[in-house]
Amino acid sequence: MRRTRSLRALLTAAALALAGAGLTALSTGTAQAATPLPAHVFAPYFEAWNGDSPAALSAESGASHLTMAFIQTASAGSCTAYWNGDSGSPLTSATFGDDIATIQDRGGDVIPSFGGYTADTTNTEIADSCTDVSKIAAVYEQVISAYDITRLDMDIEADSLNNSAGIDRRNKAIKQVEDWAAANGRTLQVSYTLPTTTGGLASDALAVLRNAVSNGTRVDVANIMTFDYYDGADPHQMADDTQSAAQGLHDQLAGLYPNTSSADLWGMVGITEMPGVDDYGPAETFTLADATEVYDWAVSKGVDTIAFWALQRDNGGCPGGGASDGCSGIEQDTWAFSHIFEPFTGGTGNTGGNGGDDGGDGTCTAAPYEASAVYTAGDQVSYEGHLWQARWWTTGTAPKDTGEWGNWEDLGPC
Repeated sequence: MRRTRSLRALLTAAALALAGAGLTALSTGTAQAATPLPAHVFAPYFEAWNGDSPAALSAESGASHLTMAFIQTASAGSCTAYWNGDSGSPLTSATFGDDIATIQDRGGDVIPSFGGYTADTTNTEIADSCTDVSKIAAVYEQVISAYDITRLDMDIEADSLNNSAGIDRRNKAIKQVEDWAAANGRTLQVSYTLPTTTGGLASDALAVLRNAVSNGTRVDVANIMTFDYYDGADPHQMADDTQSAAQGLHDQLAGLYPNTSSADLWGMVGITEMPGVDDYGPAETFTLADATEVYDWAVSKGVDTIAFWALQRDNGGCPGGGASDGCSGIEQDTWAFSHIFEPFTGGTGNTGGNGGDDGGDGTCTAAPYEASAVYTAGDQVSYEGHLWQARWWTTGTAPKDTGEWGNWEDLGPC
């Protein structure tokens, strides 16, 4: 996904290069078991460079889980990473720590994302920039420990897809971190976010996953960016294209993991949309009707992740406009896309083989919570892998926002 580097990061990059900043020894401490993500999760990307509070926008939008973009080095050749490559935003609790803890206390979580279009085209994606596999792994471990999170995302596109040495280093570092997590009883998942064609991954993106297999690196989710196809089709049928791209990915995963069932392969699939007009232009416009169709299809297939780029675009502030980081370019209510996808989050989390069980049986039989529905005392819903019961009449208050004496009673995992 695209972003513009912050002015502060640009100003500090030269100074850091002159200083020859390397990775300081990291004290990650003893790993603790964190709560795994739900089996199905809606986690839109959050633009972490513009001063917004992730906790505030999570609450406003109803998106309980966020993919935080992006982590990268400040300069090519460095092994020290920061949020958005900004040395004033270290990978410690001092940056976003309170927001992330607030989101977790509400029952949600964040997925820190490494890379992104800017990093991938400036050699500041950590595995492209740093040639020491152990130092790359140490950065991953630092993020996991600092924020007590259970999934890392690798957003690999553009030039990074052609950096074979970086691809190999990245997967070797991930393997080290997976071994570290397993040894410490730490739940860990890894997702790869990759560009796609309407028929599945192109050969360069597929090579990233093939290299992971050759390194023994577990990839839990292959997340395709179902936008910016730039293939000349006019117009695109965006919901149909999402389904054909994901079916192609499913079939490619079957080739990489021949002993995995079709259902489990769908459980490795993630999709990331771009609400409204994407970078290609109006011919690639993802509508609210497309979102509803994709939601229903994703539920039927059992895909793992739905996301979109980005949370701050989920508003109608620039109808008739082009692609923007701050609005969708179409007429819509604020948070309209988030509200369509919000009920997708639920189920018992996949621990990736490294963590424990949350006590549920993995099946929520109650209907998913709907923000627009009216509930009365005794009504039960499923929400984020738990069964909830209404204490009295309520509408528009999600179970996660209820509080100890609020509208909903948590009956436990389901």
